[in-house]
Amino acid sequence: MLDVLGLDADDERVYRALLGRPNSTATLLADLAVLSQAHVDKALSRLVDWGLATRSADERFTAAPPAMALGALISQRRDGLRMAEHALATFAEEHRAAMTGSSISDLIEVVTGVDAIRHRFLQVQQAARTQVRSFITAPFVALPPDENTAEPVAIGRGVHFRAVLDRAVLAEPGIVDDAIESLGKGVHLRVADELPMKLVLADADLGLVPLAVTAAGEPGAVLLHRSGLLDALDALFETVLRTARPLELGTGGETDPTVEVGTPGPTDLDRRILALLLAGLTDLTAAAQLGLSPRTLHRRLRHLMDLAGVRTRMQLGAHAMRNGWAEVP
Repeated sequence: MLDVLGLDADDERVYRALLGRPNSTATLLADLAVLSQAHVDKALSRLVDWGLATRSADERFTAAPPAMALGALISQRRDGLRMAEHALATFAEEHRAAMTGSSISDLIEVVTGVDAIRHRFLQVQQAARTQVRSFITAPFVALPPDENTAEPVAIGRGVHFRAVLDRAVLAEPGIVDDAIESLGKGVHLRVADELPMKLVLADADLGLVPLAVTAAGEPGAVLLHRSGLLDALDALFETVLRTARPLELGTGGETDPTVEVGTPGPTDLDRRILALLLAGLTDLTAAAQLGLSPRTLHRRLRHLMDLAGVRTRMQLGAHAMRNGWAEVP
C-alpha cells in the first residue's frame, strides 16, 4: 500500500510492527514481522533515514506518528509530481520546437501488429493532459471499448473524452451497456451515419490512425506528432462532431420492460429506445441491444406515440426532441 511513497513490502511490514510495539529491538521486530534479521536491519535503516522511525542509544526503535511522518512523505511526492508536470510542459515545448524542422520520418511513426497498436492506443490516452477525441468504428483492432483501461484512469485525472461512434458500432454485442457506463463517467458520445476512419487524438499533440491489414496479414497504424497533417485530422474530428447526433441513453432509472403502459411519462428504458432509433438502428437491432423482444419494443413505441398524441415515428421523434425525451445537438 505504501509502495507509491517508495517503501517496499519489508519496510511497510516493519513499520506496521513498530506502530504496535514502540521501543522494540530489531530481534523482536524480526519475530513480529516474520522476516530475517538482515531484512529487518535494512528496513529499519531506511525507515530511520526517511524519518519514519527513531533509534535510541541502546538500539531500540519507535515508529514516528503516521500523520506526521507519512504526511511529510506524501507532501514531498506531491511536490515532486508538480515539478515533473512543469518539466513535462517544458520538454513538450522543446519537442514541438524541434519537430518544426523535422523530417517526415520524425513526425510519423508506423506501428505494426495488434500488440504494438494496443500499446500505442493506451499510450496516446495516457499522454493526454486535457482531452482525448476519437472516431470509433467496427471491427475493433486494438481492443474493444470495454477493455480500454486507460480511459477511466485519464478521466480520473480530469481528462475530457469526446467520441463519435459509427452507427454500425451500436449493433456490436455489449456496446450499448458500455456506452451507458461511459456516459455515466462523463464521456461525450455522438453518432454518425458513417465515419471515414478510426482515429484517436490526444490534445493537439498526438494522433493514432489505424490502417488496413498489411500484405503479411498484420494490422498497421500510424502515430502522428504535431504537424499539418495532425491539424487536418483535428479539424476533421470537430467537423464530424458538429454534424453527428448526440447519444443519450440514460445512466440509471427504470429499465424493466414489464413496466405498465399506463406510466405517465417516458421511462429510462423508453429514452434508450428512442436514442437508439434516432441514432439509426433498426427495431430488431435496438431490441437486441436492450434485451427486449421486438413485440415489447413495439408496445413501448405505441405507448409513447399515444402519450405524445402523434401517429407516425417521424412525429414521435420530433416530439421527443422538443419535449426533452431525447437531446438535440
